[in-house]
Amino acid sequence: MGRIGNTLAVLAALAVWAAAPLAQAETLSDALIAAYRNSNLLDQNRALLRAADEDVASAMADVRPVVSFALQSTYRNAEVTNFFGQEFTTDSLNTAATLSWDLTLLDFGRDALAIEAAKETVLATREALVDVEQRVLIAAVQAYVQTRLSQEIVALRESNVRLITQELRAANDRFEVGEITRTDVALAESRLAAARSELAVAQGDLLVARESYKAATGAYPGNLSALPLLPEIPKTLDEAQSVALRSHPILRQAQHEVTVSDLNVARAEAEMRPSLSARALVGVQQGGVESESLTLSLNQTIYAGGKLSALYRRALAGRDASRAALHQTAVTVAQNVGNAWSSLLVSSASIVASDRQIVAAQTAFDGMREEAKVGARTTLDVLNTEQDLLTAQATKLTAEARRYFGVYVLMQALGLLTVGHLGLGIPTYDVSAYYNAVKGAPATSAQGRKLDRVLQAIGGGN
Repeated sequence: MGRIGNTLAVLAALAVWAAAPLAQAETLSDALIAAYRNSNLLDQNRALLRAADEDVASAMADVRPVVSFALQSTYRNAEVTNFFGQEFTTDSLNTAATLSWDLTLLDFGRDALAIEAAKETVLATREALVDVEQRVLIAAVQAYVQTRLSQEIVALRESNVRLITQELRAANDRFEVGEITRTDVALAESRLAAARSELAVAQGDLLVARESYKAATGAYPGNLSALPLLPEIPKTLDEAQSVALRSHPILRQAQHEVTVSDLNVARAEAEMRPSLSARALVGVQQGGVESESLTLSLNQTIYAGGKLSALYRRALAGRDASRAALHQTAVTVAQNVGNAWSSLLVSSASIVASDRQIVAAQTAFDGMREEAKVGARTTLDVLNTEQDLLTAQATKLTAEARRYFGVYVLMQALGLLTVGHLGLGIPTYDVSAYYNAVKGAPATSAQGRKLDRVLQAIGGGN
């Protein structure tokens, strides 16, 4: 009953898929749009970008004055002995209010360098978000292509079962008239059982592909349309690698990270220099006593146990590491393009070979059936040639799917697999909207309400 129940579940799921109306046919563009709109991974990295935007606001706040208010009340109880040796207790309550204003006047560029480093980090994070977008879209393409391939393989396996069923009927008829032996019939029965098993495997693969489709797009596939025309790609490998080295987001991200590391070296140098700060204070004590003060402070670290030197050397090492990472990223990008290009060549060659194999296998199968009718060939010969034809057809379908998907893999390797480049025609996430709202480190209620509207518009407040 367990095996029968599993089979019925598979058939029920496939029946739901087959019953999808043609009017709801889904295109590859639909799948890509759904993946872009429903991606939790994109939402996560957009939030990380907003966090990086806030680092700019935080760095900007460091160059502004800090105004603070303090209200202090002190109660004191003391035992006092006077000149005559008399002891008595005194109580006092002193209350004071102070308003202070602190500002760094000169820090040899430390705060300014921190702001620039934060801005470069934002730019690097934006490029990382583009790369995440590519990963989301390539997963959708893979799910779409794999689901269609699985559907075609299921149809091929179903056709194979029907064909072998006909062969079994013919074998039974020939056995009844004494043209073949019971062994030939048993061979046909065995091959039919194997074909049904392979059909069950193909149906299972289709269910797995449907789950992958749902994970990539947010919903199970309906009636999938035929694959559209492929996007244009460079004509040569050298041209493709040149495009990738100019446009790939992870390479641009690494370039911004190198700039950040250069700025960090300059910041470490500035930390060894003095700083000049000002402090203004206005106070009111109990009894109405008022006081005002203005203080200028010049601070210079003379000895910190070697910590500043260690931080400087650490910044230098970080700069060397980021530069090496940039060079390695360029190597990896070029390698990925080369790998994708090679895979396309292999898939194209496989398609050509499969075409020839199908023609030859079809000719052999047709001839073998005719020869078997006059007793010149056995049932096993017919079944073997039929299997060869099926294998050739499945190989071609797989090669065509791989080549189609391979073009999008190449697009990803070029850094061009984005909503904008594919022309999907939908609004995309505005990476600058939140940044523009917070870069000035807003604190007033009016700016806060404006920021709330920005968050609502970009979906960051959900």
